[in-house]
Amino acid sequence: MKLYDFDGMFDEKLSDYIAKNSGKYSEEEWEDIIPKLYQKFGDTVIKSIGKTPREFYAEMSDADLIRSLKAHIRENVPVPEFLCTEIEGRNLTEALLPMLDGDGSEREYAMTIIGSDDRAIKKYLQILVETDDDDLKDRCADLIKEKADLVLNEALENYRNGTEKELMCEILSRSVVRDERIFDILLKEFRGDVENIPMHASYLAAYGDERALPYLLDKIDEEGISFIEYQELKFAIEALGGEYEKERDFSSDPYYQMIKGKSPEVTDLFASFIDPKKV
Repeated sequence: MKLYDFDGMFDEKLSDYIAKNSGKYSEEEWEDIIPKLYQKFGDTVIKSIGKTPREFYAEMSDADLIRSLKAHIRENVPVPEFLCTEIEGRNLTEALLPMLDGDGSEREYAMTIIGSDDRAIKKYLQILVETDDDDLKDRCADLIKEKADLVLNEALENYRNGTEKELMCEILSRSVVRDERIFDILLKEFRGDVENIPMHASYLAAYGDERALPYLLDKIDEEGISFIEYQELKFAIEALGGEYEKERDFSSDPYYQMIKGKSPEVTDLFASFIDPKKV
């Protein structure tokens, strides 16, 4: 299969264009112009091919598009956006699913094109619990959260088995199904994990069950909470329709000092750069 580095062709033309228009546009203007030039390039006939980049891929069969994507990755030839766009436009999720079992690059492209398609959610959960790659776990979790109800029972089972409990809580918190099991788990973790109060408060806020309000209000009223915990708890309370108006003093809290620019650590860090005569 013949592979074309359309991105390389575009970069070559772009370099010439930038050189000819040096100083004509600001950096921000170039950021706006370059994507438009790329789209225009997609409709430009490449003499050596006799087709535009978009036409080249539009004339391929579904199977050839997938083969072309795999070949680009395998041969380390940059994958053109036009190829990915054509695949997306044809809704080839079923053909892309096997690539989720491929190497890192294949899986990355497949996940980018598939996105949160219903047909991939259970596969993402399987990848999440099997991989040791934390970035991949988070990527899978982000996609799963968009369709969390599709793996509700699997996530509950993983939680009960102690498999990726934190990520299972995060996924369960995005469920739109009202389920007592989910509420009980999220509340249990909030009340029991004192080291991660902000995180579990955010899960309760995301789940949206107002019955969590009394527990959040009790926690925010505790004297020992940090400024960061206070902020996340207040956000969760307001997200659930509640209010907390009590004045609190966090002036001695290191997080508060850092945010307000009064942290001793921050002051010491920049002390050597400050002219005391100008302070």
